[in-house]
Amino acid sequence: MTLSFWDIAIVAAYVVGVLGLGFYLSKRASKNLESYFLGGNQLPWYYLGLSNASGMFDISGTMWTVGILFVYGLKSAWLPWLWPVWNQVFVFVYLAIWMRRSSVMTGAEWITFRFGDGKGAKLSHIIIVIFAVISVLGFIAYFFEGIGKYCTSILPWDLAFDFLGYQVSSAKSYALIVCGLTSLYTIKGGMHSVVATEVMQFFVMTIACIGVGIIAYNMVDAGEIDKIVPNGWKDLFFGWNLNLDWSNSAFPQVNNKIAKDGFDLFGLLFVLMVLKGILASTAGPVPSYDMQRILAAKNPADAAKMSFLTICVLFVPRYFMIIGFTVLALVFLGPELMAMGDTIDFEQVLPMAINKFLPVGLKGLMLAGFLAAFMGTFAAFVNSAPAYIVNDIYKKYINPGASDRRLVNYSILSSLLLVVVGIIFGFNASSLNELILWLSSALYGGYVAANVLKWVWWRFTGHGYFWGMLFGLVASTVKLFFFSEYVDIFVFPIILLFSLLGCIIGTYLEPLPNRQQVKDFYRKTRPWGLWGPIKREVMAEDPSFLPNKDFKRDSFNIVIGIIWQMAQVVIPIYFMLRENTEMIIWCAVLILTSYFLKKYWWNNLKNVS
Repeated sequence: MTLSFWDIAIVAAYVVGVLGLGFYLSKRASKNLESYFLGGNQLPWYYLGLSNASGMFDISGTMWTVGILFVYGLKSAWLPWLWPVWNQVFVFVYLAIWMRRSSVMTGAEWITFRFGDGKGAKLSHIIIVIFAVISVLGFIAYFFEGIGKYCTSILPWDLAFDFLGYQVSSAKSYALIVCGLTSLYTIKGGMHSVVATEVMQFFVMTIACIGVGIIAYNMVDAGEIDKIVPNGWKDLFFGWNLNLDWSNSAFPQVNNKIAKDGFDLFGLLFVLMVLKGILASTAGPVPSYDMQRILAAKNPADAAKMSFLTICVLFVPRYFMIIGFTVLALVFLGPELMAMGDTIDFEQVLPMAINKFLPVGLKGLMLAGFLAAFMGTFAAFVNSAPAYIVNDIYKKYINPGASDRRLVNYSILSSLLLVVVGIIFGFNASSLNELILWLSSALYGGYVAANVLKWVWWRFTGHGYFWGMLFGLVASTVKLFFFSEYVDIFVFPIILLFSLLGCIIGTYLEPLPNRQQVKDFYRKTRPWGLWGPIKREVMAEDPSFLPNKDFKRDSFNIVIGIIWQMAQVVIPIYFMLRENTEMIIWCAVLILTSYFLKKYWWNNLKNVS
């Protein structure tokens, strides 16, 4: 890629600015663990929301989204439901409120708050610590590999060198530099530096997104797209089968991608995505940067507002850029893509489009923006995991009386250790790839059942949580090694049943061991669900206690929130494609759902404590 002096200057200015801001705020992090990991619970909810949005704006996810929009058209708007992308709706409607009421620092500490301090609770606590730390190591390795490949595709310099007989590639050199710079301000400044730099990064990324969208809108005519894409590409809705055939189009080899993905039975896929999505969303956020920002909010209402803002500011600018790059690739990158042969590498669409279409200045801003997206996500993960090591292992089991200064110093050391180990994994990504995939797939596969029941079932115990997670891990591992040819989502119900079996067996191994702790959890968190016996005991002890009767209202707000979020995804796509009727309809949907959320959700936050 050819870069002008001004493009290089913009990227350099961004790097210097983000480092300067991070170090400027580092003194605020040195007071105690709460200040280092949670910002002392003094950060405004809108800062946390912008920070959270920046952390979700990763390079690899953007490249993937451009690829699926190229292949599946408007139907690609449904595919992020595989995560599901609308888990944030469950979070802002009620889960952020429940979680922030705990006043804990980490997801593992929350487990102790839920189950008490018995044997089963300790097993659950340990498995969550393991889950959090290993996940972060895997993600650091993933980010290391990804940023290296990205930098070599956009930067012109060859940084390969020989170190003690070991050949360090240019990609790994770039990754070392970027990860090292990001780790500097993250480790030094803790949550204060992470949030401040991510807010700055978010605005850089948003400006770049708008610039890309404007260029694409002016360069591409809707009629040009119609000549290239197959019938049904512009249709959002679907039947039982995908019915999208590229055979007679400009890119017939795209059919190979559809066959490889295994998404032809789109109706069945949608049903399973909704099933998995509801369960995964009800389980709540995994113990990573998203949960950390919820726990860092000043109060439960602010935690909900923070999660709401994440959706408000993320989707429209991001999809404006994604559809921009997609239509530019469809219309102008035909020769380059056809030259790849039978299999198009969709990961190359994004850097190819940046190189070919962005003018001087905007190209530098775009590169700085994607660098910002990487640094924000990387920093968020680096800042989240050490809390589990220091707070949930060292402070809890080794030295409960440790001073604040020692705890903060150990947090810095553990952050550094995690980065080093994660980078070592990244250096050996080719040999450790299967291990990392196994760890992430197995651990996440076993997460859902146990983490749904912890919120909604009074009888659920620490042993049930531990065995549910373990059964899910085993089932996911068997799937990965013996049935890898099957699409993960189609095997999800089987893994869920195994995990649920472990939850039931573990729960009934013994009577409820920490009844008083369960009552304390229910009294403080005030969840809805299957809490009958505990609710009666709490109300008998405290007649003034008001149980949660908001299940119907929360369910209504979730449905409205999912539609509201979907509108933000499809509006910029319809706008870019000049599908004005559909765009106006979805704008009306966005306005109507915003009104309902204001009336039935936002207005009720004033009663939240």
